[in-house]
Amino acid sequence: MPYQTNEMKIFAGSASIPLAEKIVNYLGVRLGDCKTKRFADGEINLKIDETVRGHDIYIIQSACSPANENIMELLIMIDAFRRASAHSISAVIPYYGYARQDRKARGRDPITAKLIANLITEAGADRIITIDLHAEQIQGFFDIPVDNLWSFPVFSKFFSDNTFNRGEIVVVSPDIGGVKRASKFAAKLGVPLAILDKRRPEDNMAEMVHIIGEVEGKTAIIFDDIIDTGRSLVEASKMLKSNGAQKIFACATHGVFSGEAKEIIARSEIEKVFITDTIYHSDLPENIRMLSIASLLAEALTRVRKNLSVSILFR
Repeated sequence: MPYQTNEMKIFAGSASIPLAEKIVNYLGVRLGDCKTKRFADGEINLKIDETVRGHDIYIIQSACSPANENIMELLIMIDAFRRASAHSISAVIPYYGYARQDRKARGRDPITAKLIANLITEAGADRIITIDLHAEQIQGFFDIPVDNLWSFPVFSKFFSDNTFNRGEIVVVSPDIGGVKRASKFAAKLGVPLAILDKRRPEDNMAEMVHIIGEVEGKTAIIFDDIIDTGRSLVEASKMLKSNGAQKIFACATHGVFSGEAKEIIARSEIEKVFITDTIYHSDLPENIRMLSIASLLAEALTRVRKNLSVSILFR
């Protein structure tokens, strides 16, 4: 019998089926045959309806809401492929849930981001591929390779392809922690950067103190990784407007949109919010537009598979 080389097979968890379909269409392959159902008591029932023995498996599953359900489904999928003798298992987690719990902010706090890393590793994953980790140090929580991709090429391509006067644009980081992320986007567009000084008096609340940089008369593009309740974003837009910004746009990799976030944003002075499909939404209002991250992820998967540089995608 002739020797058969290991094949690349892509499977989707229930949270990321639309994104996975775009990725396989881009690559010209088919999506793996895998079904997730529930037993009568709510436990996850997984069925893999094709052979995976000796193949390189890529599981695409965001740890978005319901986070606990989606993380458990991912762990079960990893375990199933490991027990089915897959050659390698890469967990592609476009949105890494619990990433904001990456340190002890107070006494007796858990470090849940590390706990999730332990669970994924123990389940049997050989590699993690994710996008815009909220805290880059989470890569160090894993003892397996982690590829943390940047989303800024998707946004920079959109703004470069559309009629925006770069001389009028300023990219705005909504806090000090996001400066590195926003500066890469600003450098790609060739525009200046401004920084908002943000303080958090308590969880899910933000106060904007002052602006570092010039925004008067400019088109401000707030660039962040996550939009959750939308309150921080709206407070940032108010401060920019009060300091003379003419138009305000916002870009964020992960549109979590908890509670009334979409309504809060719709009532704000932000002209348009752009997110990616790391978290899929089918019911977005007119002022929120979803750009696809699928081609960037597909290129990254191909490079990982062929042992080529991934960082070249962001130069």
